[in-house]
Amino acid sequence: MKWVALLLLLLAPLIVSPFYLTMLNYIGLYGLVTLGLLLLTGIGGLTSFGQAAFVGVGAYTTAALSSGVIELPTALAWTQHSPWIALLAGMLLTMAIALLLGALTLRLSGHYLPLGTIAWGISLYYIFGSFDRLGGQTGMAGIPPISLFGHPLVRADEMYYLIWAFVLAALVSTQNLLDSRQGRAIRALKGGVVMAEAMGVNTMRVRMAIFVIAALQACASGWLYVHLQRFINPSPFGLQYGIDYLFMAVIGGAGQVWGAILGAGVITLLKQWLQDILPGLLGRTGNFEMIVFGALLILLLQRSRSGLWGLVSRLPGMPVRRRRVPATAEPLPRRTMPLRGEVILEAKGVTRRFGGLVANNAMDLTVHSGEILALIGPNGAGKSTMFNQLSGVDIPTSGAVLFRGRPIVGWGSRAIARLGLSRSFQHVRLLPEMSVLENVAIGAHLRGRSGVLAVALRLDRAEEARLLAEAAYQVERVGLKEHLLDAAGTLALGKQRILEIARALASDPCLLLLDEPAAGLRHQEKRELCGLLRKLREEGIAILLVEHDMDFVMGLVDRVVVMNFGEKIAEGLPDQVQRNPAVLEAYLGGVNE
Repeated sequence: MKWVALLLLLLAPLIVSPFYLTMLNYIGLYGLVTLGLLLLTGIGGLTSFGQAAFVGVGAYTTAALSSGVIELPTALAWTQHSPWIALLAGMLLTMAIALLLGALTLRLSGHYLPLGTIAWGISLYYIFGSFDRLGGQTGMAGIPPISLFGHPLVRADEMYYLIWAFVLAALVSTQNLLDSRQGRAIRALKGGVVMAEAMGVNTMRVRMAIFVIAALQACASGWLYVHLQRFINPSPFGLQYGIDYLFMAVIGGAGQVWGAILGAGVITLLKQWLQDILPGLLGRTGNFEMIVFGALLILLLQRSRSGLWGLVSRLPGMPVRRRRVPATAEPLPRRTMPLRGEVILEAKGVTRRFGGLVANNAMDLTVHSGEILALIGPNGAGKSTMFNQLSGVDIPTSGAVLFRGRPIVGWGSRAIARLGLSRSFQHVRLLPEMSVLENVAIGAHLRGRSGVLAVALRLDRAEEARLLAEAAYQVERVGLKEHLLDAAGTLALGKQRILEIARALASDPCLLLLDEPAAGLRHQEKRELCGLLRKLREEGIAILLVEHDMDFVMGLVDRVVVMNFGEKIAEGLPDQVQRNPAVLEAYLGGVNE
């Protein structure tokens, strides 16, 4: 299918009319911008309306430098009148602006993030029209063409191959990025910051990376656009175009690289056809094409939330793309496990106040290597809050937490995960459309090193094979081998909880924090989970779990800590705790969560 599409692209100038060749040029330009939004919005979950402004940065930079309308100092005069040097300058300027705007914008969340992108997008748009030397709002003509090996590219068919060379390079590098450790980190953003950070993902760095990548792809589109038109004014870089690019990403299919090109093509051609047909049917006094276009978009989104590519991918004969486990791969190195009985985790006087509410009050507990410790208590006892203090999600008001003798208060969950602590969650946090294999591979993120540039150029294949092999081992270890390539969202809740344990194990921890791991499991699944946790204990892994199934807890754990109203009311062996009057009154006397 892809080879057919590539062949058609190659032959297009020979078989289509000049009008549709021009349309293909614009589809390529728009698709290049939409590919960046694929990463930023479709996969990273960061809605941006400002991509058109970055197109403008690239366009105006090359217009100013290659046409020579701005006089540079003598030392930099050699950079003028060269579109290729202008491309480099535009990329550098775009990167600088993106880093600044990203630092200001990406800390926002909810509806504030898209509003922030609208704000700086409008600001840049008005900046473009504020310089008379660049033509102001009227525009600037006389921009020289791009030259390749001394030949100027002045015709549409000549620019066509350059435009689509850029698009195909962006397609390949984007797909390489998504099929990698860094790609899984990008996808993990949709699972929530808490989950991603707990798996060792630097979420702010990942957000910034995809923000800059999207900006650079938009800049390249602007560079190509201005040399295709050889004229520039601010109109194509306003908010309306930013909205159009976002529509292209969503309509095409925001999770697939080919969906970006499909969305750009369909919207570009559909708009043109509607503009040609509707005025003859309904008159020329209204913008009927925009009304019909909007209605069609709403209908499509109702029928397929995954966009047009979601419909195409379900056609008979369309291949299903799944990551495969490499046949051979060198095993990842494993950390040296602590000696059995060694104190792994120690909490001393941990107190957490939320205003006048004391969620944890002077809590003490210790976890030893090779033991399973249960933290139990009735609703509102403060167990989840305590979990957050231990894993770095939250910071205690007072008290100390030591991991292998090292104070970790204030470190953050990502730094703590690097030390060897991994966790699951009370409410399952998986990426349902990704396979079981890739979900588990997210847990091994900290065990890889390849950066964005290396994976885009496909220089990470040996490391990627090792990470996938490790993920496959952990999937088999927890008994989910038959589901290895299934989408995680198709698994029953109980198996999804087991899958979270496999993901936690992929980081090679010496301590597991498990939040209600038996919830939703059937009797046989609980027996298998008990067997797995006992096996991990024998391997020297320490386990701290919160659980409400008392039969499951008392038949499994070595020690129990009981909380009530944020305080520890009992600690000891399971038999001792079950006979403790305070525990019977607070929890075991028929109270269930």
